[in-house]
Amino acid sequence: MKIGTIGTKGGWSSEKLADTVAEKTGGERVLIGMDEVRLDLPSGDAFYNGHNLKDFDALIIKKIGSRYSPDLLDRLEILRYLSERGLKIFSSPYSILRALDRLSCTISLQLNDIPMPPTTITESVDQALVAVKQYGEAVFKPLYTSKARGMFVLKDSPDARAAIEEYRGKNQIMYIQKTIELGELDLGIAFLGGEYLTTYARCKTNGAWNTTTVSGGKYRAYEPSPKIIELARKAQEPFNLDFTCVDVAITEDGPYIFEVSVFGGFRGIQETSGIDAAAKYVDYVMEKIK
Repeated sequence: MKIGTIGTKGGWSSEKLADTVAEKTGGERVLIGMDEVRLDLPSGDAFYNGHNLKDFDALIIKKIGSRYSPDLLDRLEILRYLSERGLKIFSSPYSILRALDRLSCTISLQLNDIPMPPTTITESVDQALVAVKQYGEAVFKPLYTSKARGMFVLKDSPDARAAIEEYRGKNQIMYIQKTIELGELDLGIAFLGGEYLTTYARCKTNGAWNTTTVSGGKYRAYEPSPKIIELARKAQEPFNLDFTCVDVAITEDGPYIFEVSVFGGFRGIQETSGIDAAAKYVDYVMEKIK
């Protein structure tokens, strides 16, 4: 089988997946950076480093770029074209498109009655100020981000308007979420082909407001209740992703879903459970394309 990995050079999970694909298929190791792909229309040929992507049996998407941005949507359109022309791609570019944008993901979750922290979407500074007053404290989240990059916490105060105006200068559509008491951890609940795989926790270590590894968070093992696993399963189901991690917060009011990640990582899974998620993912893909 000839399987390519869409990912970022130097990225831990991307490199791990590319290594695993080569090991299991016995074929060439091909880690494809979408910034170096050329799509030729109307032939439909897509070239990368001497390869025509049409010649692959399948592609596995690990990352589309090193940073989340609207540019990733255009890269996904190239892959969507190839997928519509018959190339098997995991996860489907269309499925990723529906969840990549934080707002799009949130709307889908809310339409399926998934519990989330109270959230406001607005372009208006005045309306954003109303939300902050109602919440008391809120987190402003860019629509395209990961590991809490670009997010900031704002309390209701005389300086709130100025902070919102500054933020609005870079983020026309503001995604504002009420701050909830996370405790010391939140969860990443992983699914492969819609089936539960494992759970890991991200734990605060230094008083940061979030648990991401960028802010010093550490992984540890965690065994959630069947109720929480079922909630996460329900949250990821509408997106039809082949591999995903659902971010879940445990609060006094019950579990909340933050997001369904289209590019869930492998490291937290391996460090906490010993499960080689990359190997399981490649086995899953090879079985699908037999």
